[in-house]
Amino acid sequence: MLIRPTFRRRIAFFIASDLFLSALTLYLAYALRFNFSIPEHFLDHFWRVYAVLMACKIGAFTFFKIYFISWRYFGLKDAKRLLAAHLAAYGLFMLIFLIFSSWFNPMPRSAIVIDFVLSLLFIGALRISKRLYLESSGMSGYKKTLIIGATSKAVRMIKSALSGDIPYFPVAVADADPNQWGTYMENVKIHPFEDIESLIEKEGIEAVLIAKTFPSKELDQLVERVKSSGIKELKMVSLLSDRHEQLKDIAIEDLLAREPKDLDIEAIEEFLHGKKVLVTGAGGSIGSEICKEVLEFGASRLIMVDSSEYNLYQISEKVDPQKSVAKLVSVTDREKLAKLFKEYRPDIVIHAAAYKHVPLCESNIENAIENNLVGVMNVIDLSIDYGVHKVVNISTDKAVRPTNVMGATKRIGELYAQNVASGKTEIVSVRFGNVLGSSGSVVPKFKEQIRLGGPVTVTHPEITRYFMLIPEACQLVLQAAAMAKGGELFILDMGEPVKIVDLAKKMILLYGKEEEIEIEFTGLRPGEKLYEELLIDDAECKTKYESIYVAKSTLYPIDKLKKDIEAALKVDDKLSVLKKIVPEFKISGRSKSGCD
Repeated sequence: MLIRPTFRRRIAFFIASDLFLSALTLYLAYALRFNFSIPEHFLDHFWRVYAVLMACKIGAFTFFKIYFISWRYFGLKDAKRLLAAHLAAYGLFMLIFLIFSSWFNPMPRSAIVIDFVLSLLFIGALRISKRLYLESSGMSGYKKTLIIGATSKAVRMIKSALSGDIPYFPVAVADADPNQWGTYMENVKIHPFEDIESLIEKEGIEAVLIAKTFPSKELDQLVERVKSSGIKELKMVSLLSDRHEQLKDIAIEDLLAREPKDLDIEAIEEFLHGKKVLVTGAGGSIGSEICKEVLEFGASRLIMVDSSEYNLYQISEKVDPQKSVAKLVSVTDREKLAKLFKEYRPDIVIHAAAYKHVPLCESNIENAIENNLVGVMNVIDLSIDYGVHKVVNISTDKAVRPTNVMGATKRIGELYAQNVASGKTEIVSVRFGNVLGSSGSVVPKFKEQIRLGGPVTVTHPEITRYFMLIPEACQLVLQAAAMAKGGELFILDMGEPVKIVDLAKKMILLYGKEEEIEIEFTGLRPGEKLYEELLIDDAECKTKYESIYVAKSTLYPIDKLKKDIEAALKVDDKLSVLKKIVPEFKISGRSKSGCD
């Protein structure tokens, strides 16, 4: 597009405009000096005067970065710089005139003073004209913006703004590096990080763009500072896979994210490279991410197993069809599952299939027990029968001193994985807490409630949960599996627990209007804990990785465990049988019928 404004075209336009306007103002200055009757001999050297004066002007305008000012954003500070550039240009011209006066004479020196005033008015008027037009016509739509972080991303954001590609007007940059303070980035001054609040107030900032990567805790504090200063529009500069930037809203996941300090990419890659991997629950939140990670780390074949057509379709669209196969099979169907093992002979099996939603499991106890217990037994038994090298059983923090059916069944799955006669098959369980953004989790629920205007419902003001990002959890699961020798129960370090009411407040701050959205406490649901735990007791041991612990094994004769599980599947009083297998399971105050 020939008329599209670019940096070079903008400079060329303003130089051409200055050449024309300066010729006009100089001639008008001569005319005013001589009452519009200029003696001919004073015009003999007119163009000579003009040429030298223009050389001084262009030099001074370049030095004072007048040509780098965006037309639509010309303001008071820029007008001051234009005045300084004029003073420098005309001062230099007068110095040249004093040295080479004979070359210019006859020249009316008072006309130069008049031209100084006229040039400042005409060129200044041109510079501010577009801004006045946009503001008066209501077409501006550009928000005064503070950019946080003096980075290459910030440079590109400023250039995009000046080109009109994004609806922002960068007026300041804030950075923590004192070596940057007082310098300019694309003609935008860099200020101390501590000045963020004062800059927002002084400059009338309407939007903030974060162009630097901060640890989640620092980002959380920064968001609090910016939001408490009245800023509604806050975005983060994110790098896309094609190395281009995009502006995205800050998500609650950004504030709670933790990067594993000891992620061993080489160990995971060595574990998975060239292997055939079968993943159950492949369409779920954890399973789908594990499928993507498995292929990224070099698995030769991925067998994705799920009973949900939609979920399986979704993940199959996101992975390489040449290296993957999707199978609609329930883990409770041993016969069909056996056919898959026989056909594909996987090296590694990752069991992520389970009913996980606590209230639904409480309302459908029989189905929850069948799916979660029969499923884990089928997967483990078939893995042993078909010589799978390693089985990874995904567990949960709700398996610790469980207060609900889901947690109790997952604890029994851990016990089965630890005590079954596994032969050459190495079986390991990995336990962690909630993952951010998983289906049915509190984060998407809160987002939807905020979108609808509230209220945001929290079960109890003191309820807390551990949170981890899905990719982080899945990578650590694979890392734990890589180091497993068989029989371990690994526990992922989930960091500090988060109060759900605080999470709700943060999300309202990010996504909604604090003054309009209320938080409503609805009471704990059946089987719901106030506080989740990751460890059964203090017998956990550290591994070579800070993010991964291993718990003490719990012995349970496998023949007895199988009989007890069979009883749980058949008897009416299912909760009592679960309690027998998992003595720490709390069932007090609830019906034991298994049908409610």
